[in-house]
Amino acid sequence: MNLDALPYTSFIVLLEFAVGSLLVCLFADWRGRVAASFVKFSAAMVTVAAGVLLLNSLALDPKSAIGGYRLDDGVLTPVKIATIAFLVTTLPYNWFLLKENRQMAMFTGLVSAITGIALISIVAYYVSLPTWGYAGALLSITAGTLAVGLVVLAMTLGHWYLVTPRLPREPLEELTLLLVAAVALQGLLLVINVIIPAREVPDATAFLGSTTLGANPAFWLRITIGLLFPAALGYMSYISSRGYPANENAMMSATGLLYIAVGAVLVGEVLARGLMFLTGVPV
Repeated sequence: MNLDALPYTSFIVLLEFAVGSLLVCLFADWRGRVAASFVKFSAAMVTVAAGVLLLNSLALDPKSAIGGYRLDDGVLTPVKIATIAFLVTTLPYNWFLLKENRQMAMFTGLVSAITGIALISIVAYYVSLPTWGYAGALLSITAGTLAVGLVVLAMTLGHWYLVTPRLPREPLEELTLLLVAAVALQGLLLVINVIIPAREVPDATAFLGSTTLGANPAFWLRITIGLLFPAALGYMSYISSRGYPANENAMMSATGLLYIAVGAVLVGEVLARGLMFLTGVPV
């Protein structure tokens, strides 16, 4: 992989974590039947992630290329401004959640979500020059955002079942099924993005692997560890959660599976973004 791209890779993965967690938190709260403490904890986690994301954005240099991968350097300032805006908009959301004003919490959360989606759109444009098109980068990062948010919040929700007996099982079932769907979407987009040739193949010196996808072991790890493995774990977690509440150990098994899935999805995203900066293909 390209060592020069590491700050940019970590920035995109943190972006997926922060925005994805917010979107899933809002969805779970809107659907109901989840504990208020879970929503508050998840919202606080989003703000912490947004703060780390802002710090990471300060490490991004205004370069027109990183290791041979071209960037639209004129967009970096809007990226940093949008990152600040996203962090700021998460604060009133947390405040109204703590005040238990659900109407205002949903409104401010929606504003923050829109800001996060705008940030994803700007970042996708920022890194899209070598790829086959803006749509390829945007769809890839958006699907990654959904997968990361779903797996992290599903794993987090699993803990509430372990400490609060008799919670309804449907919220976790829903999140795990959506996780499988999100990973399946990533697989579909991977096929499309591999078929459509990149506009530019970066002239980079790779730290690990070839600039040709098929010859790069990281590409196959992306497919097996980053897609197939978490899809299987998500489905197994869904099946396990269906045994609750008759079998309270079912939720312990589901949460353990989701722990592993979190690691697999995050590793997959790191590999995907690293491969994009190496090959110009948003896998």
